[in-house]
Amino acid sequence: MDLDEAGIHRKLQVNELEELRNDAYESSRIYKEKTKAFHDKMIRGKTFIAGQKVLLFHSRLKLFPSKLRSRWVDPFVVTYVFPHGAVQIRSEQTGNEFKVNGHRLKPYYTAFKESNVEEEDFHDTPPSMD
Repeated sequence: MDLDEAGIHRKLQVNELEELRNDAYESSRIYKEKTKAFHDKMIRGKTFIAGQKVLLFHSRLKLFPSKLRSRWVDPFVVTYVFPHGAVQIRSEQTGNEFKVNGHRLKPYYTAFKESNVEEEDFHDTPPSMD
């Protein structure tokens, strides 16, 4: 057994392993970029305007979860939207104003009003086969 040849062979094996590691790292980076791009494409942006009603996420309920209690608190009214993502809201019940992160808000939709719908009477007669 020649020690010089064994040393050269071992260096080649180490280089091959290094190349495999670099290829795996590169393919992992490409996969992460594609996944992030797909995820970011699916995110819907939230835009708020002054006077809009919103619900506030109550983060303290994460500590003591209760199954039937909603984590979204009473409707608030947006008073000012800052350019960096913060939103100033006012409570309808107390009138207090405070600033929160826009990620903790979601639009409040009022209940739909029922309208009169005309009913049409259908008979149980089968369609004619001509």
